[in-house]
Amino acid sequence: MTLDQYRKKRDFKKTSEPKAGKSPDRKLLTFVVQKHDASRLHYDFRLEMGGVLKSWAVPKGPSTDPQTKRLAMEVEDHPMDYRLFEGIIPKGEYGGGTVIVWDEGTYEPIEALKTKKAQEKHLLEQLHKGSLKIRLHGQKLQGEYALVKTSGMGENGWLLIKHKDEFASKSDITKKDKSVLSGKTLAAMEKSSDKVWRNGRETDIKKSKEADEHLAEQVDESAEPKKLDVATLLKNAPKSPAPDKVKPMKATLIDEPFDDPDWVYEVKWDGYRAIARISKTAVKLASRNSIPFDKYYPIIDLLKTWRINAVIDGELVVLDDKGLSDFGALQNWRSEADGNLVYYVFDMLWYEGKNLMDLPLSERQAILHDILPTDDTRIRLSRVFAARGIEFFDAAEQVGLEGIIAKKADSRYTSDLRSKEWLKIKVQRRQEVVIAGFTRNQGTSKAFSALVLGTYEGKTLRYAGKVGTGFSDKQQQEMMKRFKPLITRKSPFDTVPDVDKPSRFRPQRLGATPTWLKPELVCEVNYAEVTSEGIFRQASFKGMRDDKDANQVVLEKPADAESTVAEAESKAPKDRRTVLNPREETQVRKINGKELKFTHLSKVYWPGEGITKRDLFNYYYRMADYILPYLKDRPMSLNRFPNGIKGPSFYQKDIKGKAPDWVTKTYPYVTSEGEHKEYLVGDDEATLLWMASLACIEMNPWFSRVQSPDNPDYCVIDLDPDKNTFEQVIQAAQEVKKVLDALDVPGYAKTSGSTGIHVYIPLGATYTYDQSQLFAKIIVNLVHEQLPDFTTLERKVNSRKGKMYLDFLQNRPGATIAGPYSLRPKPGATVSMPLTWDEVKPGLKMSDFTIHNAYDRLKETGDLFKGVLGKGIDLKKTIQKAQSVFE
Repeated sequence: MTLDQYRKKRDFKKTSEPKAGKSPDRKLLTFVVQKHDASRLHYDFRLEMGGVLKSWAVPKGPSTDPQTKRLAMEVEDHPMDYRLFEGIIPKGEYGGGTVIVWDEGTYEPIEALKTKKAQEKHLLEQLHKGSLKIRLHGQKLQGEYALVKTSGMGENGWLLIKHKDEFASKSDITKKDKSVLSGKTLAAMEKSSDKVWRNGRETDIKKSKEADEHLAEQVDESAEPKKLDVATLLKNAPKSPAPDKVKPMKATLIDEPFDDPDWVYEVKWDGYRAIARISKTAVKLASRNSIPFDKYYPIIDLLKTWRINAVIDGELVVLDDKGLSDFGALQNWRSEADGNLVYYVFDMLWYEGKNLMDLPLSERQAILHDILPTDDTRIRLSRVFAARGIEFFDAAEQVGLEGIIAKKADSRYTSDLRSKEWLKIKVQRRQEVVIAGFTRNQGTSKAFSALVLGTYEGKTLRYAGKVGTGFSDKQQQEMMKRFKPLITRKSPFDTVPDVDKPSRFRPQRLGATPTWLKPELVCEVNYAEVTSEGIFRQASFKGMRDDKDANQVVLEKPADAESTVAEAESKAPKDRRTVLNPREETQVRKINGKELKFTHLSKVYWPGEGITKRDLFNYYYRMADYILPYLKDRPMSLNRFPNGIKGPSFYQKDIKGKAPDWVTKTYPYVTSEGEHKEYLVGDDEATLLWMASLACIEMNPWFSRVQSPDNPDYCVIDLDPDKNTFEQVIQAAQEVKKVLDALDVPGYAKTSGSTGIHVYIPLGATYTYDQSQLFAKIIVNLVHEQLPDFTTLERKVNSRKGKMYLDFLQNRPGATIAGPYSLRPKPGATVSMPLTWDEVKPGLKMSDFTIHNAYDRLKETGDLFKGVLGKGIDLKKTIQKAQSVFE
């Protein structure tokens, strides 16, 4: 039998594993069971057959109990001399870890056959049929066993089963943990880590180094996290429940490395980004898009042993023999036999009821370093380098890494956002691309010749060239199985590329006639350069990216390093994070020179999430610069929740005689009984925080300002669902956008923070409320005509029959809705969040925007709503256009 696969996976200059060998006995077949602590502790069950050791990896080890069936994954054949191999396989080598010979002896088929040759022939036939029945004569394992192939665990999955006989027992045979050769346990063998047991004696071996160890030798400093008082950091961190479905913080691509003492550096691992949610009872490992990573069971099993409650961020990789991450091996990983699976952890987001995302990176790393178990090399701390960035980049290039990550030492964790406080600099040019189709040249025996590539520009898929190298025949066959359900006659591109042979003058041409695919699959390619037309030159396939959504794949263009770093360092000062400390129940602060008293700060306003009054104040303080433009000079309707969102609430308009002396901006009104009252008018941070101190969870400003009270600054379309799904709300919002686009009218969408969507249209305080309402009515009528099945214009709830109300009557004096960036008294502490129109699509959820991530989002997007307060539309011309367009 061939040992090619075994030899290809090993560098015998680095590992002392045997290359060959012969059977030690001419008459008897031998077997060996090796206990192997590699990427995961398991037992290697090996049977002599046809001159080699047929091998299976048994994760939980053999059992002597007939009721206990053990999974056994078939791996490559091993040479006969391997039956006596013990010692250390160097890290970075295939199967790197500690090995002992746990049991060994002879065996035969259960059927009585006289000669060894006849036994082997019979056993090979049974192997081919998927059912081996054998009798072991080992020092630990004795009696009858069966190896049965099972369809439920892929093509390599078998079950190892003990037969009922005199050797059957319910005792755990694996507790006998010493080698039958050296008498050593795994731990004892590991202590002699520079030795290997071979030919009856210990022999020296050479150690291999991981990529980050090579880096540490080449740069000035590989830094341990700062020695900080972790107990105090955790004590002062805000309380919160474990975040659900956290999406990882993303780095911005820049064009070159840089030096800056305020930044630290890490390896850019070439793998799958993975968030682990760990509790004392369960572990969930998921991709950046919340796709479960259940297939990487060794990491999940190990995380279960931690017995902590935490959320961590890291990268799943498979390391090759040089200690470098191999993306192709990770994609094809099915079991320990497929490579050295490692989870590099670089951030801790939540721990034992404490939200850590708002702590500086240096503090989060100190906590991570203090808490993370480090007794198993399958999960490792990603090394932090406090080095010169340019030197670190050069070292990474020499080692052969994909790139480096630069992180601002005081950066906060901004979930699901592309931050400029984390930067990536690539050594290798890599890009995710959408698979838009494939070509197949005449006369080829391959499944396809090349993949047709695309990237998104907004909602439009643009042609990005082809890739015809980098995949094996086996990969192509597997990919074709995924392609077939997606084949379509329609090109997914806005402009169909030519199908003639490509040339340097016409790079849009494809060559062979393409078979188009629905643009749902994503792969990753290496490339030499990108042309001005966005075409990848000299592309090479690296692997499929099941962890990324196709509609998120855009051509990644590196930003200028100098300006990006400068922008990151000009962010708001640290003391802008909070206005109140996390301990005292009563605190007094001067805001805008005005004294405010904050009391009962631990009072819980959102009981389901444990969010407190203190959190409310800190949110509005932090968000003040974004919220105040939409409150300033506007009368406010105060919606008060003194006992939080589960308690009773009430509206208050009049503040006459009830406000602090420094509140001077009010707006008078007269009640129906002739009483003179005063609205509070939005002004500055102090006013905002005083409203919050009244338990105003949400902020409800007028549409007009006191300077022009009868003329609203904007018209609002309020999509108010009843029994509708949020997908239908999104559909209605998209229909509003179509109407506005037809009229060349700008519209600005935001979530309501509750169940609906609001669309604002700038009017510039030029028209009356009646005119604004008339315009809104025209729009909703047109929308209702397109969506009559689930929308209505009936104002009375009982008359709506469960349909979505297209509310245009909000456009009246004194009416209010939750303003942009306002918190809402809803579970999850949701926020009324401005959106880009590209975000108004299926998959959008109200829970995407909360008290925890709104500020971080704004650091990336800026104020998307500022156009609402800009130049208003010409309403007369717009209505005339509506009459001509829609009549």
